[in-house]
Order: sequence, then structure tokens, then C-alpha cells
Amino acid sequence: MHDDGRYDDPRVTGSTSDPVSRETDYPSWSPGAPGSSPRPADGDPLVLRDDPAGQAAGPETPDPTAVRRAPDGSARPANAAEVRSTSGRRNTAAAVRFEPAVPQQPTAAGARDATPVVDDVPIASADSLAAVAADPTYVSRETPTREEDDPPLAMEAMRAVQILNPSGEVTMPRPDRTRVMCVANQKGGVGKTTTTVNLAVALALHGNRVLVVDLDPQGNASTGLNVPHHTGIPDVYDCLINSMPLSEVAQAVEGIPNLWCVPATIDLAGAEIELVSVVARESRLDRAIAAYPGQFDYVFIDCPPSLGLLTVNALVAAQEVLIPIQCEYYALEGLNQLINNINLVRQHLNPKLDVSTILLTMYDRRTRLADAVEQDVRNHFGDKVLQAVIPRNVRVSEAPSYGQSVMTYDPGSRGATSYFEAAQEIAERGVKEPVGRNA
Repeated sequence: MHDDGRYDDPRVTGSTSDPVSRETDYPSWSPGAPGSSPRPADGDPLVLRDDPAGQAAGPETPDPTAVRRAPDGSARPANAAEVRSTSGRRNTAAAVRFEPAVPQQPTAAGARDATPVVDDVPIASADSLAAVAADPTYVSRETPTREEDDPPLAMEAMRAVQILNPSGEVTMPRPDRTRVMCVANQKGGVGKTTTTVNLAVALALHGNRVLVVDLDPQGNASTGLNVPHHTGIPDVYDCLINSMPLSEVAQAVEGIPNLWCVPATIDLAGAEIELVSVVARESRLDRAIAAYPGQFDYVFIDCPPSLGLLTVNALVAAQEVLIPIQCEYYALEGLNQLINNINLVRQHLNPKLDVSTILLTMYDRRTRLADAVEQDVRNHFGDKVLQAVIPRNVRVSEAPSYGQSVMTYDPGSRGATSYFEAAQEIAERGVKEPVGRNA
């Protein structure tokens, strides 16, 4: 062992173990690597040996472009020279000089191997090419659709234009007769008022004449349509108690053509008691709607969350019942009682009354309960349940605070799109099965 940090050369000492140099051998070292100090091989002509004449032969001049091979077959640059003495030991006094390595030019084969392979580029299959040759109008599923190609903001803008219908054309079919629909459910918080307002606005924006009758003392439908309903404003209470004509109470909704609203004030809270002594108390609203001089395509009646005289008046005046059902267990629990009351009204007061539409609201796709409620309702009511389902959407809840419906507040939102689809489905069903009213 010497102090220069190297072990003895095994070729001199006769050791069979692998020679290790603490200066050059480390895990990442490889022969011929830039900056490495390779060990000279036995056949290296740069090692000083005795010639046959007995005199020491000097080191040969290395070719700077030559590449020498070690006994193990590894290549190392020719300029990586070390000087050994004739005794076989390294000459530590000799300087080792390294020339800068010349970068190699890539060959054609190497450039071809280094070319990256792109896997995302779709390649038309043989079946697609054959189908295109047979039918020029064929569109392969490999071709991205417009919905996939357009960005989300563009799709939202397209939905907004479709819902707002700035051209004013009649894009939803108008019924042959007036359809009076009562939106009822004695369970509170299921979306009766929200459904009434948004369906009415959607139908009015697409060419239908719509009247909204706010029969809830809370007056939320009037708030959603931005119609004044403070104390002193003529409201539906005057029509029910004082027999005021409905035409003097109805107000045009600002910003929405073909839409009118009969507001409700806090005075309506006392109508339940005052109607007890009135003659034909169950049909007061029916007579007011029938005496209206104009003709509407749709009349929506927003009922209070109860089964009192106000709801009975709405059931007698209507010919269709639209029941919003929240996708919760409590909504199903009270549905049986509501159906029983509708059957009683049909038997004794309004034989033409029918439950024509069921709308699922506040649907949360993340829960299994929502799916279970939807399956139960569809299995029980069948085709009466609309295919459109109203999801939970914060835009629907924000819109009333601005005195708007979600159709005008954020027409590109999921809530507005869902209510638009529900209104379109109701309009198409009305054309297939027209109902007679105010003929």
C-alpha cells in the first residue's frame, strides 16, 4: 500500500482480486467517460517496457484521433495516457494530460432511433376508410364532435343564446287550448315556486303567452319575477274575497315579453279564514280565470305548502297538476296524502283534474338516495315523470336575490339548462295531448 491513495498493481503483486483505485473507481465510473482516468491495459504501448536490446523504449506518440480498446472490449480515448515505470508500478511523477473530447456527429441510424414516437395522433382504421368510400356522409366516431371540439365557454354561450332566444321566434309549440297547471305539494321546500317561475319564463321567452298566479301568502313567486307585492298593491286576495277582475290585478313582468303575474301580499294569509263563509268558496279562483278577457297559452298557479282552501281553489281551477318532488325520503312520505286529496277533488269538485306531470328537483347525483327516489317515482308514475331532472345548482338559489329567474340570471348554467329542457318537454306533451280550457 502506498501513500498516493492507490492499491498495489495486481499484475506485480500477483493478486487475483479486482484492482480498485479510490481515485477512479466509483459506481458511476465507466471506461472512456469524459473526466475519468481509466486503468491502462496490459497491451498499452504507452507503458514503459524494456526492449529486447536491454534499453528502455520511450513512450510512443499517441494518435489523437485513435480509439484504443481495453482487453475487456471497452473503448477509451487514446489521449488518456498514463506513464508506468519498467518495474510495473505507476509513475506518480509523470503528468497525465487529457485532450478535450471531440463530440461525435450523429449517424442516420442514430437520428432515426432518437426520433420521438407520438402516440396521440389518431390513425384512420381500414373500416373507417371503407365506410367513407361507401358513404360520403359517413362520420367516424374517431372524428371529434363539436361538443368535444368547442371550449366550455363557447358551449355555455351557445346554451345561453338558445335559452334567451333573442330573435323572439316561437320555438316551443303552443297548445290549441289554454293549459291551467297547478303546481302543488304540501311538503315545503321542494321547489314549487322555483319551478313555477322558471318554467313560466322559459315558455314566455319562446313565444308562449303565460300567466303566473301567486297563491302563496309568502309572495315568493312575485319576488322571483320582480313584481311589486307590498301592502296596498291589488293582489289575488282582492280577486278571491272582493271579486275583483283578474285583468285589473295582473301585472306585466319587466324584461320578459308575453309574461304576466298576479301578485300575492301578506293579506292573503287571512283568506283561509274569510273564505269559510263565502258562497262557492272552492271555485272562486276558477271563476276569476274564466272571466279573464284575454287568452293565455299557460296559466301556472303557485300553491302554498298546505292542503287548505287556497290549495283547493287551485285544484278546482286547474286541469293539470304538476308535482315537484324533491329527491328525499320526506317528499315521498307526503306524496300519498297529496294524491288522496287530488282524488277527492276530482270526485266531488273537478272531474277533469289529472296529475299530468311529475318533476324531480334538487337531484344530487353523488348520493344513492337520489337514485333510489328517482327509480321509485318513475316506477310508480311511469311516463308522467319528466325525463329532465333539476339538479342542485347554486345559480338557481342566487337568482331570486336579484329579482330574476335563473333563465335570465345565468342562462348558461346547469339549472337553467335543466329547466329549459323541462319546459320544452311540457310544451311538446301539450301538443300531443291538448287539454280544453277557456275555449
